[in-house]
Amino acid sequence: MILVIDALNRHRFGSIIDDMYQLRARVFRDRLGWDVTVQNGRESDLFDDLDPAYLIALDDDYNVIGCNRMLQTTGPHMLADVFQDILCGEPPLRSATVWENTRFCVDTERLKRPEVSQTVSTATCELMVGILEYGRDSGISDVISVIDPLMNRVLKRSNNAPYDYIGKTVQMGKTRAMAALNDCTD
Repeated sequence: MILVIDALNRHRFGSIIDDMYQLRARVFRDRLGWDVTVQNGRESDLFDDLDPAYLIALDDDYNVIGCNRMLQTTGPHMLADVFQDILCGEPPLRSATVWENTRFCVDTERLKRPEVSQTVSTATCELMVGILEYGRDSGISDVISVIDPLMNRVLKRSNNAPYDYIGKTVQMGKTRAMAALNDCTD
């Protein structure tokens, strides 16, 4: 199940938001080794203070098994303010109809499956569909995501390949990163 949490309903889902921040710490700091700020076992950054929309994947027991963050590109966003090297000096996209998808992750420990290396998890697919449905229902035409080559392969294997890339692929810590565009319209 996908739950959308935004500025209008965030007050109702404090424990789910807390679980999401804990998942992000486990994934981005512990598993991927990213240089992110973690306090009390929770990863968050300044972009979480900008009223993003979160898509949260929940299992049948309402445990958080995946999440992502959707943020308008009309204000501060990661591609413009953190990953600008990808843009090669070009100005960042700024449009009310182009939103940024960040902090996409799934709880691979909770989803332990013997076939995990061979297939894309249901939670991953549900989040991908959720992003596109949320975009379409919210008047968003395109979603831009900073992804690594592994996520690019996941998108292609799940029949959700980006239609375009912006800038260039650059080294970011232990991985390479690129900016990918996905269409949200029908």
